[in-house]
Amino acid sequence: MTEGAPPPVSSVLEAIGSTPLVLLETLRPEKGGARIYVKLEYLNPTGSYKDRMAKAMIELAEARGELLPRAPVVEFTGGSTGSSLALVCAVKRHPLKVVTSDAFSKEKLATMRALGAELVIVPSEGGRITPDLVPRMREVARKIHEEEGAFWTNQFHNHDAVEGYSTIGRELFRQLDGAPEVFVGAVGTGGMLVGVSRMLKRHGTRIVALEPAETPVLTGGEPGAHHVEGVGVGFVPPLLDSEFYDEAIDVPETTARETARRLAREEGLFAGTSTGLNVAGALRVAAGLAPEARVVTVAVDTGLKYLAGDLYEGF
Repeated sequence: MTEGAPPPVSSVLEAIGSTPLVLLETLRPEKGGARIYVKLEYLNPTGSYKDRMAKAMIELAEARGELLPRAPVVEFTGGSTGSSLALVCAVKRHPLKVVTSDAFSKEKLATMRALGAELVIVPSEGGRITPDLVPRMREVARKIHEEEGAFWTNQFHNHDAVEGYSTIGRELFRQLDGAPEVFVGAVGTGGMLVGVSRMLKRHGTRIVALEPAETPVLTGGEPGAHHVEGVGVGFVPPLLDSEFYDEAIDVPETTARETARRLAREEGLFAGTSTGLNVAGALRVAAGLAPEARVVTVAVDTGLKYLAGDLYEGF
């Protein structure tokens, strides 16, 4: 065994979590400002922090007897949640049906299929994530739940998801030997931000919610279309109670995409557009803080999920 390597585990599910925390060296505020740390959640088994959520939703439902052995599961998702659920369900032998859309990356759809999920595709409008897309996907999932009796993980309302993400907050506290001054994170279901907030806000961490500027519902605007997968769903998610964050700011999609590319070229961190949005938001917040302050965010998922799209095309 390599010195310092973790011991063997009996299941891939035990490999979820305990991800590294990296200090950015190049991407920093132009005129001083705080240090920015990025937690490499793309090193989870499916390349996404959604692994934490999927594991918690399935295992806690099993523990309560709500999900019986080998019983079917259904969820609607843009792909990362579906991939994570497909992994967990493959290990636990639950048939999985995923309601998704052609608005999301081909790599995500292929990953879900490779892990054994059956896909139900809801057509998009020109490949965009429009305000009506998620509600249409949700309705299809609801019908499958009611008509076929599948257990619906229902990620937008499932508080087990928050428990899964709370592990990020606990790990950050240990890794930094205390709470950071600020944590920033883009909002999809809201579970990640709330889970981290539950662990860190009581220690004085300021929590900043991020969203694409094209659909600024958290900052009082109207929902709109964009291409930042996994976040900016066009409504305030039920899990996101305002008590769990201190401020919401919006980041233009063009800025998020450019920041993702800079992360790859200048920091060697290969991630998707939502990670670019996270780091762009962190840069904005860090610019107004003292050099000794620490701003933390997450690398949501791997850039390998976006190679068939235009994020890195011609770059």
